[in-house]
Amino acid sequence: MNTAELRTALRGLEIFAQLTEDQLDWLASVSDPRVLADGEVLFRDGEEATGFHVLLSGGLVVTKVVDGREEVLTRHSTEEESAAAEDHDGKPSAAHRFTGELPLLTDGSYVATASASGPATTVVAYPKPVFFEMLTRCHGVAAVLIPVLAWRIKSSEVQARKRATVEALGTLAAGLAHELNNPAAAVARAAQELAPALDRLTATACAWGAAAAGAERPVLDRLAEELDKLPPPDTTDPLAQADAEEEIADWAEEAGAERPGLLGSGAADLGLELGWLLERLEGIGEAALPAALDHLAALLEARSLAAELRAAGPRISQLVSATRDYANLDRAPEQRFSVPDGLENTLIVLRSKLPGVTIVREYEAGLPELDGYPSELNQVWTNLVDNAAEAMEGSGTLTLRVRAEGACLVVEITDTGRGIPADSLPRIFEPFYTTKDVGKGTGLGLHLSYRIVTQRHRGSITARSKPGETRMVVRLPLNAAAACAEPPVGGEPASTP
Repeated sequence: MNTAELRTALRGLEIFAQLTEDQLDWLASVSDPRVLADGEVLFRDGEEATGFHVLLSGGLVVTKVVDGREEVLTRHSTEEESAAAEDHDGKPSAAHRFTGELPLLTDGSYVATASASGPATTVVAYPKPVFFEMLTRCHGVAAVLIPVLAWRIKSSEVQARKRATVEALGTLAAGLAHELNNPAAAVARAAQELAPALDRLTATACAWGAAAAGAERPVLDRLAEELDKLPPPDTTDPLAQADAEEEIADWAEEAGAERPGLLGSGAADLGLELGWLLERLEGIGEAALPAALDHLAALLEARSLAAELRAAGPRISQLVSATRDYANLDRAPEQRFSVPDGLENTLIVLRSKLPGVTIVREYEAGLPELDGYPSELNQVWTNLVDNAAEAMEGSGTLTLRVRAEGACLVVEITDTGRGIPADSLPRIFEPFYTTKDVGKGTGLGLHLSYRIVTQRHRGSITARSKPGETRMVVRLPLNAAAACAEPPVGGEPASTP
């Protein structure tokens, strides 16, 4: 491409349409057209931003790997049909002909990967110093670039919000499935075993009624009443419990019971020992003892299954309630809500990500409720707790503090993870900035949290970090008409957006 052809191509672009002849001459002199093969990478996600790229012909596809999945963010094309098709969603018409300006202006890295789409894709890369000189020399460039830049930031935030919602629903579904597994399995097992257990209870009751003399029958009645009044068993030594189970089973077998193992396990689960049983079975003769032991074993089995159902049912209800409150289903978006309740529901949803983490709660008594958007704040808590869990890599201490302080409610989420590097701390709330590896973060999670706290709730969010301690502090106004700002403090480095 000779100079005349290059000048013509540049003049035909909206971003350069208002340049003077002198400005266009300078621009052509610093331009270096490059032809890309189909699929050839122009720049990669995470690489240091080095240039502003203008598309002269062909097409570019911009992709990003998020949690192992490659997503197409946008397509740039010189074809008029493609441009017209994309303009209906509010996209400026010039946006499909250049890329790379955002990381240059934020002094960051590329936030996605751009590759050639189709044969004979021609681009011009303007190095960073040239790009800034272009903005100084050619004022018309900025007039076109700024609306595109604003649209791209807004579009990225919309996409990030949608992605955050999908991720939150995925996290919610995964957490709910994980937490429901045990109580649901207990219900299924108990339901399956309850019918034969009731059959055994009926059969042993008949056998006991036939074998027992008049004076013997009240013995098991008194024993059943006493079982109803037993306190929950203390946590015992598993070896001691196994020894008690074996001792009871051996004795029952010698006494002629048909199911000695069932009696041993049922009694040991309640923390009972052989001596306790012998004392309460006094008065039953040797002839009726086997029937009494079989009936007692069936009774303990039925009681155990009923106890499992009693425990599993409320647990399932609690999980469903926590899920409903976390997502705020069937509720108005703005409402009065309890911040500690939102934190607790978030912990339930994320429990599967915190198996080796010690959780410390320090909630001030008598905290007032707030007016706001609890479902959006739950996304903030999810983001902060999830980041803390990742930083601790499976072990550590997560501390949640909530207190009233002046006109604000203060929420502190502290972890004992690896900390945030000092050079990164001032930038963690910037859009597209991330300390995670490429493909593991969008760089918008904390930025969206910042927007939710500051713009939607008139609060503030700050971060303080050193190795072994990262503290995220969220301040929310107690009065919806007020606003909360982070007070000046000394000490370790802090990040305030």
